[in-house]
Amino acid sequence: MEKMKGENLKVCEPTSPALKAPIAPLLNDLKNSPSEEKEVTYTVIDQFQQKFGAAMLHIKKQSVLSVAAEGPNVCRHGKLYWLQVIHDCRWLSDCLSHQYGIMLNNVFDTQVIHDCRWLSDCLSHQYGIMLNNVFDTQVADVFQFSMETGGFLPNCISTLQQSLIRHLNVAPKYLSFLEDRQKLTQENPEVWFTRPLPPSLLKMLALEVTYLLPLRTALLDEMMSDLTTLVGGYLKPCREGSADQLAGAQPTCMELPEELLQLKDFQKQRRERAVKEYRMNARGLLIRTMLHP
Repeated sequence: MEKMKGENLKVCEPTSPALKAPIAPLLNDLKNSPSEEKEVTYTVIDQFQQKFGAAMLHIKKQSVLSVAAEGPNVCRHGKLYWLQVIHDCRWLSDCLSHQYGIMLNNVFDTQVIHDCRWLSDCLSHQYGIMLNNVFDTQVADVFQFSMETGGFLPNCISTLQQSLIRHLNVAPKYLSFLEDRQKLTQENPEVWFTRPLPPSLLKMLALEVTYLLPLRTALLDEMMSDLTTLVGGYLKPCREGSADQLAGAQPTCMELPEELLQLKDFQKQRRERAVKEYRMNARGLLIRTMLHP
């Protein structure tokens, strides 16, 4: 960090491009959004000397962080304007204002991202940063669906909004900021280039990553539910069985115990239920709109 502070830094101060639509009218629709009523604290990282070092020192102490990004067409051919990182603090890194705007360079163990493909492509080709140890909540949602249906796959992936409603039971009205974000980006792809960025948009950036850590926890709990059940069944026979039952047991026997065979029953029952609750397309994938809610 001391070495970086001594470098001759170049601060990028780009001129805003011509906007397709005035930003003020686009923001008027956000005033009555329920999600905007939530108090959100965040720190904008737009200066290297004053804020970047403190943010990096804090981030290095974390083992799991949620990450999101904003910009027009974020990929190898697009542009990265903002990088949002959160654990117990929300850091909004302005990638245009300082040379070290990218804070993802093997400084922590796990990154929680919803659909990591495009950000990974951007970081790899434009910044030489290879993401590793990613917990992708979009992938986890498909994996959990497969477990829930006994091995079937869904016909489509889920948006962040759909995942939050499904796994965290968040009321849709509190996720309106995600629809607002999409609308703003569609009407004006360069809206995130605006400097200074209006507080309502900064709050939107902060909210986007706020739910990722609890979503990861919920998905992990769901994916671990079968293991928890099996271990619970594994504990009971020896602890609660009669002395006569235990007399013939051989601790060294490596045959699959009866208690673990129930996993096969779980899968069979779930497949039978899934066939009744979902329609199937020509590819054998389950259509996520359930026949019977």
